[in-house]
Amino acid sequence: MALFSKNQKESEENIVSPIKSLPEIIEQLSKSKDFKQSMAINEQTGTSFQVSFISTLIDDKIIQKDLMPYLLYGKFQNLTDLKFLIPSRDCYITSDPAEIEEKIMIGCIMIKLDPNDMTVALLPATAEVGREVSPSEVEFTVGGPKESFVESIEKNLNLIRKRLPIKELVIDEVMVGTLTKTRVAIIYIDGLTNTEDVKTMTQRIKDINFDQIQDSAYIEEMIADNKNSPFPQLLNSERPLKVISSLVEGKVAVVVDGSPFAIMGPSSVMSFFVSAEDYLMNWAVASSIRILRIIGVIASVFATPMYVAILTYHPEIIPKDLMASLISSRKHVPFPPFVEAMFLEITIELLREAGARLPTKVGQTIGIVGGIVLGTASVEASLTSNVLLILVAIAALASFTTPVYKISTTIRLVRFPFLLFAQLWGFLGIAFTVCILLTHLIQLKSLGRPYLEPVYPPRLNDLKDSFIRFPFLRETLRPGYLHSQKPVRFQTKKENQKKDIDE
Repeated sequence: MALFSKNQKESEENIVSPIKSLPEIIEQLSKSKDFKQSMAINEQTGTSFQVSFISTLIDDKIIQKDLMPYLLYGKFQNLTDLKFLIPSRDCYITSDPAEIEEKIMIGCIMIKLDPNDMTVALLPATAEVGREVSPSEVEFTVGGPKESFVESIEKNLNLIRKRLPIKELVIDEVMVGTLTKTRVAIIYIDGLTNTEDVKTMTQRIKDINFDQIQDSAYIEEMIADNKNSPFPQLLNSERPLKVISSLVEGKVAVVVDGSPFAIMGPSSVMSFFVSAEDYLMNWAVASSIRILRIIGVIASVFATPMYVAILTYHPEIIPKDLMASLISSRKHVPFPPFVEAMFLEITIELLREAGARLPTKVGQTIGIVGGIVLGTASVEASLTSNVLLILVAIAALASFTTPVYKISTTIRLVRFPFLLFAQLWGFLGIAFTVCILLTHLIQLKSLGRPYLEPVYPPRLNDLKDSFIRFPFLRETLRPGYLHSQKPVRFQTKKENQKKDIDE
């Protein structure tokens, strides 16, 4: 272990050399063709100055319209005069090589009055490159706001600030990644969010020692309580409305520069089955759809394992009328139910992956035509039975009912151990796998909070927004497992009336 740490440290030192002086920074940057340096003279005072910048990071319009007229025609004798001359609130004067390197690499222009002087002025001129705010593609909803996060952290924070205009909203920013220097924003509501959750999230992110952070998924995996679990332990979303709802509940949100998805925690397993549309329709309708969604997930996991277990070990529980249909459908199938089920399950997964990797229009065609052709051909070729084909299709459709994509991939993975143990021990194998799964979920935590809440430990108040959604006026308390500093969301009219009478 010590040898690994030593080799890792030597590798990092070879890639990212320690900062020593400004001339060494200029020498290193000069190796790139996009690093530009030029000398100019102020026409008013005759003061010469040097401008240095990375052309691929800066906006030429800012230089030509907002900076150069002041540099060429304004009166200044030193950098302090220049700071007050240029109408920019983010003009930095420093001699710290580390700060100079950091500012240049994020799109600042360096100005030196004397080539031998180590003190410089840094002016921001970063080019805004990226897509504009657009409708959500992954978490699409029929009603409600359509806007979603983009790859720019500034735009994402603006979407959050715009919908949550309170002074208590705190945004703490850290840099993660020894090479990428990725900006990571930790967001919470001061005085509402549990301080232990904020400290845990902040400490885990600061402790990350990795060379690149390209997406919020990197952060999500590295700060998870159990990194070997297939279950996602932090909720992710591309919808600002969902992030704001989590912040108001008392959770901590994390926004990563370059990622259109924010992550939120602590999270329970039930939060992955809650859709944003559940709060945009009548509570009775939303509850019915949520229950249907949970039933679909259970059916997706148990449909094919039950088929394998019943046909292999427990055929006596099949009704006689249905037994005739099963016998006729499997009359010419040469494989046992387990092989038959694995063949169809793997085929469905291949079709799903092929459809996801191809362009949108082609992927849809492959998914529809491929499923119909392969399903019909496999039944006609007596490789599978038509009954199992229906069950596998229902299981595949049910797995798509989950509003969070990551939990749907987990459900796809969990189905295979159930199939294996159903082949080995029938219903006993399925029961054994259920026990293992429940044991794992009971032990699982999200930022130190119970993952299976409100089922275990049982919390009656949190059941109001888990399997079903109660009316808004009944949800007077925030989720108990978050241990919010302000557990009461609002007071009902009846409570207010009692309070006024007491006074």
